[in-house]
Amino acid sequence: MKLRNQILALVCLLVFIGFGVLFFKTWVAQKKPFAVILFVTDGLSTNTLTATRLYQGGAGERLNVESFPHLALLRNSANDYAVPDEAAAATAIATGVKGNNRAIALDPAGKPLASLLTLAHNLKRSTGIVTTGNLTDATPAAFYAHATDAKEAQAIADQFLGSGVVDIALGGGMAQFTPESKGGQRKDGRDLWLELRSKGYALARTKAELENTPVFLTGPLVGIFSEGNLAFSSQMESGSQQPSLSDMVRRAIEFLQVNPLGYLLVVDAALVSRAAETNNGERVLSETAAFDRAVATAREYAGENTLILCVGKNDIGGLVLNGYPLRGDHGVALLGTNAAGYPSLTWSTGPNGPQTGATTSAVTPEAPAPANNGTPTVNREPAAFAAPKALGTARDMIAVGAGPGSERLSGFLENTEIYKIIRNVMEGNENGDAKK
Repeated sequence: MKLRNQILALVCLLVFIGFGVLFFKTWVAQKKPFAVILFVTDGLSTNTLTATRLYQGGAGERLNVESFPHLALLRNSANDYAVPDEAAAATAIATGVKGNNRAIALDPAGKPLASLLTLAHNLKRSTGIVTTGNLTDATPAAFYAHATDAKEAQAIADQFLGSGVVDIALGGGMAQFTPESKGGQRKDGRDLWLELRSKGYALARTKAELENTPVFLTGPLVGIFSEGNLAFSSQMESGSQQPSLSDMVRRAIEFLQVNPLGYLLVVDAALVSRAAETNNGERVLSETAAFDRAVATAREYAGENTLILCVGKNDIGGLVLNGYPLRGDHGVALLGTNAAGYPSLTWSTGPNGPQTGATTSAVTPEAPAPANNGTPTVNREPAAFAAPKALGTARDMIAVGAGPGSERLSGFLENTEIYKIIRNVMEGNENGDAKK
């Protein structure tokens, strides 16, 4: 009797071990599912990348995006203008069609265009959007909404609620989801945050809530961590209730990779644009560095079977690093005036330009710019011409890539080719091999 019980116990132990080995091979040691991660940001050009590299560690520094094996330059004109705004540039990337400035995911005739997120959703892949700006901004909106004017934020928020194509959305912009009675900006009285909850969305308002949300969700997740844009990385203190861009990318990948069919994640480093609009060069460089760290996070967590593309959508302000800094100069050594007395960082246009009509060749700031502590200081990043907000510039953007399908990044391409590369990879087969 004892021998039989011992044999039975041994059999149960072997079965338990067998199931354990099977579980490990199937869920722990398996290759991560095929995925596409698309990073988009303002000003991904040689000027900004070079200045960011020097700012980070001097001439010997290397950014994470510099390790990508494939690179192309993107022509990014809109259908109606040679210089695109954010809406037109994002539409071209999201839909593969050049639209008009101001319009979101509409062709030149005003017809709605299907985006990459819709394609991924139809292929049963999970989808996600991460942004350091508002979820209703032009770039993320181009992947789930349609609008004749990118400023129609509340209407775009309504479409976010009804689109059904976004499984994970993390960013800012709560004011567009809540009524004025609750401190928001909605004039129709609707509380989309409560409506999301009633539709079964898991919700997060803080970094802690995001971290504590179980990975195996039964429904979609929305995390909105500020009324407007998230805080700049230089403003984010230890213990902040807002997640960093890297935090959001990491959590999004952890949630999305549960789907064995794979996923598409779009990451918008929006704060680069917000800093450029106000001629804040140091923040442009620090936010570009934060974007670069998020790229490293994606490569670490997504696995080798992932196409990762980093794409510049448009350029605002025309930031340039001037002079002859030493090889080791970095950080604050690249700010202010250089050794010759000239400004190290300058802009083409923006609020720090000379007064309109000025004939002097000297470039002087229109008004003192506030320091981080609120104390007025003389601005040392002048613009050549004054504008309320920095204007877009005519620059080809850089696109770099790694993983299945990225070899198609080569030479000079239209920005609409990014859509085609991702579409072909997702439609090729379940292993991510692009169509020939």
